[in-house]
Amino acid sequence: MLIKQKTHIGALAGLVLAAVNLRLAVTSIGPVLTEIRAGLGMSATTAGLLTSVPVACFALIGLAAPRLARRFGAARVILGGLVLLTVGLAVRPYTGAPAPFLLFSAVALAGIALVNVLLPSIVKDRFPDRVGTVTGLYSVALNIGATTAAAATVPLTGAFGDWRLGLACWALAAVIALPPWLLLARSRAATPQDQDQTPSPVRVSRHPVAWALAVYFGMQSTSAYVIIGWLPQIYRDAGLSASLAGVLFAVTSLLGVPLSFLLSAYAGRLRSQSGIAVALGLFGIAGWTGLWLSPAAAPWLWATLLGVVNAAFPLALTMIALRGRTPATVVRLSAFAQSVGYLFAIPGPIVVGLLHEVSHGWRLPLALMIALMIPQLTAGYFAGQNRQL
Repeated sequence: MLIKQKTHIGALAGLVLAAVNLRLAVTSIGPVLTEIRAGLGMSATTAGLLTSVPVACFALIGLAAPRLARRFGAARVILGGLVLLTVGLAVRPYTGAPAPFLLFSAVALAGIALVNVLLPSIVKDRFPDRVGTVTGLYSVALNIGATTAAAATVPLTGAFGDWRLGLACWALAAVIALPPWLLLARSRAATPQDQDQTPSPVRVSRHPVAWALAVYFGMQSTSAYVIIGWLPQIYRDAGLSASLAGVLFAVTSLLGVPLSFLLSAYAGRLRSQSGIAVALGLFGIAGWTGLWLSPAAAPWLWATLLGVVNAAFPLALTMIALRGRTPATVVRLSAFAQSVGYLFAIPGPIVVGLLHEVSHGWRLPLALMIALMIPQLTAGYFAGQNRQL
């Protein structure tokens, strides 16, 4: 009993420490992008690729996770993903040219993609009766890591006097996450995939629940990346100051910290999560409609509403873990839903930018965002129903 309890504590520590790292490679770039471009001679076009590389890596590399996990075990693949992340974060600032910087960014993001897909299966295997609570806990850790990297990269760069060291220091967070996964990878206890070597009798890609989860994941990712990429500019174009626009954007991120835990813990106790998914969709419609009508009329309210709809991400992770009957099925379902979902999300921020450029305003792209909440709400309703693969 004591050994089992220690194993669970180690798994929980590993989950939290891994989750802290899941967005560092992305959110640390934006604050020092000007310095990166100047230091590497990076063009605007190449810099633009940095915004699409994460989603592409998450979509494509994540598909390999189930096969790797079946062969090596989930814990070992997660350990390997964290090693890739450490190498990518440590090396990329010192590459000296745009192409290798992009290459080692892709290495780091490939590691993140593997961890992204496999963490829900660890939750299902180690904490089957507390899926929502544990998912909420590591979602909170993910939000804290992302927010910290976004806020601290510039001060660290100033303190070190070098943007390269300011970026490279985030590799330490990945190093700190390695020890618990080293122990879990060496454990004699069977991993989820060791317990289920046989193929699932139901092909995930043919199951309507999997497609509902993929559409839901894709639509919520589209909303999140549009918020990350364009919300501050929408506020600034409406006449708000740059500093206030930044604070309003921070509100959408910080709300995710308590909401991720509370919503996931509550959702995990319900047989159906459809009502929560529909409610979040209505919050999204209200927030995007408010921006469409007048961003400056009630900017704090719109930011709060969009911060609430961002909680669709931990809800999606919770539903993925709940919809799979076994941990091995959860791996396949997670890979499918996240990879296909991220493919759906790739065009979103680009299309919003194009519509803004063509229409010389924000009403047309914001109308698109209002419309996209309908498939998110609908897919969430079907994904949340009490069915399992």
